[in-house]
Amino acid sequence: MKPMNNDKLFLSVKELIENARSYVVRNVNTAMLYTNYTIGQMIVEEEQKGSDRAGYAETIVKDLSISLTANYGKGFSKRNLDYYKQFYLFYRERIVQTVFAQFERQVQELPLADILTVFADQFKVGWSHYLLLMKIAQSEERDYYELEAATANWSFRELERQYNSSLFERLMLSRDKKSVKEDIDKDMITEPVIDALKTPFVLEFLSLKEDSRYSENDLETAIINKLEHFMLELGKGFLFEGRQRRITLDGDHFWVDLVFYNRLLDCFVLIDLKIGKLTHQDIGQMQMYVNYYDRKVKRPHEKPTLGIILCKEDNRAVVEYTLPLNNEQIFSREYKLYLPSKEELQKQLL
Repeated sequence: MKPMNNDKLFLSVKELIENARSYVVRNVNTAMLYTNYTIGQMIVEEEQKGSDRAGYAETIVKDLSISLTANYGKGFSKRNLDYYKQFYLFYRERIVQTVFAQFERQVQELPLADILTVFADQFKVGWSHYLLLMKIAQSEERDYYELEAATANWSFRELERQYNSSLFERLMLSRDKKSVKEDIDKDMITEPVIDALKTPFVLEFLSLKEDSRYSENDLETAIINKLEHFMLELGKGFLFEGRQRRITLDGDHFWVDLVFYNRLLDCFVLIDLKIGKLTHQDIGQMQMYVNYYDRKVKRPHEKPTLGIILCKEDNRAVVEYTLPLNNEQIFSREYKLYLPSKEELQKQLL
């Protein structure tokens, strides 16, 4: 088959097909969420009618599961029906409040099209995402992960990884707790801001053993091989510009380990990798890199260059006394090659 010569027509048709497929996926997900939510609502309301009978609720779910499975096959196990109940109980206030605000009517009085519109506006991730979200007891943490998964278009696997790596706790350690809560309440996370870098960075996806002897080059190579994972750990808006970028000053050569550009911050972001404890020499070296990029590389419309020293062990005192009080360009962060426990991070939040 010969390729088409009319590129404009091909691109137009391609855009139409992709938009249509995206629309179908979104609407299938919305219909599934609405169905699961409503089944949960029906079960809860039926259980309430017979609340004075011992074991009545258990019997309802079990009998309903048997009947639905006989008619529709998989998807209606007792366990799934319990999830539907939980979904309804978790999110019914959100739906009721939204409907009253938009339509000033009872949910049951609305046409199906209006109800699905409400669900599409309020539930922007998939059913598998909500199965994980409902396991999170703290409402602020649950709302944070839901919002981030929706805005960053996380797959379920990425949401699971971010939750298991305690992203919420690490963000809370890096930022003012009140500002994080205000962002969640406004339905927006004001990232990326460079002072909201996670504490620590979790690089378990590199598969480097904590007790093995590896060099800075080994660490850099592992990051490059898992670049997509590393950029997701960095945050939003990062574009990879290069590794080992050379700086030459009076015949002496220096190399910046990793160079990124952040399209949201509109600036270069330089990363230097250190496998030991942070020293003042490391900070001085990064200061030189940042100054060079500000004076020789960045364009007038771009914002000042940012430098991140990613080290095995941070040294806050050295950072404090090496850098000026008004420092807004150079930051240090620890990395860990294993997933820290939630309990460990939560203790630091107390």
